[in-house]
Amino acid sequence: MMSRRRPHPHHFVLHWQVIWKKGAGGSQIALLNLLLLLPGAQLNAQLENWLAQAQPTGRPARAIIAPHAGYTYCGSCAAHAYKQVDPSITRRVFILGPSHHAPLSRCALSTADIYRTPLYDLRIDQKIYGELWKTGMFERMTIQIDEDEHSIEMHLPYTAKTMESQKDELTIVPVLVGALSDSKEQMYGELFSKYLADPLNLFVISSDFCHWGQRFRYTHYDESQGEIYRSIQHLDKMGMDIIEQLDAVSFNNYLKKYHNTICGRHPIGVLLNAVAELRKSGMNMAFSFLNYAQSSQCKNWEDSSVSYAAGTLMVH
Repeated sequence: MMSRRRPHPHHFVLHWQVIWKKGAGGSQIALLNLLLLLPGAQLNAQLENWLAQAQPTGRPARAIIAPHAGYTYCGSCAAHAYKQVDPSITRRVFILGPSHHAPLSRCALSTADIYRTPLYDLRIDQKIYGELWKTGMFERMTIQIDEDEHSIEMHLPYTAKTMESQKDELTIVPVLVGALSDSKEQMYGELFSKYLADPLNLFVISSDFCHWGQRFRYTHYDESQGEIYRSIQHLDKMGMDIIEQLDAVSFNNYLKKYHNTICGRHPIGVLLNAVAELRKSGMNMAFSFLNYAQSSQCKNWEDSSVSYAAGTLMVH
């Protein structure tokens, strides 16, 4: 029996909560019909709008870094990364997302066969999964863990939208990344490097950047930068500059020094180590960030914000 992972609809559709409140006093059947009819069209239109506002770099992405917050906050930012995806080349999308809830010291693979989105279903590549299982380096996600984790889920509609012209051939490889040590990041980077080398593959690295505020237990502030939000931006940009240098060791040193709350630091570390492995064989790659945003501008100690960045890895 084919296992299907269901999405959390409120993550994607901006107007569902409004519809729910307005319809609460009416017929439940009518409400459910509204929910079934509206989300795909609304979501599709919103993704198209964001993608239309982003500019292509002219080179197809081999990997992207993009955020995974609610689309109200980061949908526009993410579009700058997804705009670089070339569906005429890509046939398989690896999605590496950090584990926010399940304690993992390794990486985990889904037990589902299909991921459902409001646009269309995405098939998990069982051939690649079989290759990864054989390494003995992966755990299994339960369906509950899979459905509770948003870091992969939030990339499914954008993946579906950018790849819709090839949806019959498209497969995905979702990977939940645990709290890896530096040596494990290197180990997984070496493993994934052969897949990153294949131009048919795209890697989506799921990450938000600084989570600042007392509710995140992180309040680093460099007063020389002025307002708090400018200090946050300066801190994020330091990390982003190191990522653009594709330097895994310096990125880990930066994290150890500043403890910046970049939730996708381990997926990013895996990517940087995969690039390092490919560079040994002479492959020329470059990374560039294209957009940066904050959920709000922090100006006092009671404020909080999450930062978002979108970037692309290109092969020359």
